[in-house]
Amino acid sequence: MPLIAIVVAALAIGFEQLVQWKYGPMGIIAFVALTVGIKARNTMIGGIGAVILVMLFAQSG
Repeated sequence: MPLIAIVVAALAIGFEQLVQWKYGPMGIIAFVALTVGIKARNTMIGGIGAVILVMLFAQSG
């Protein structure tokens, strides 16, 4: 079980670094809002983060 947690944490950190590198500060704000919304079970904050991320992903494509 600890190995799975380490792998998941490494993937999350890697994804966060990718978002920061490609989408800058707004990407990090969106990723943090999504993460906080999921952990706090607050759909409004999570939804805002998800919408911002989708808009950033759509803009770059």
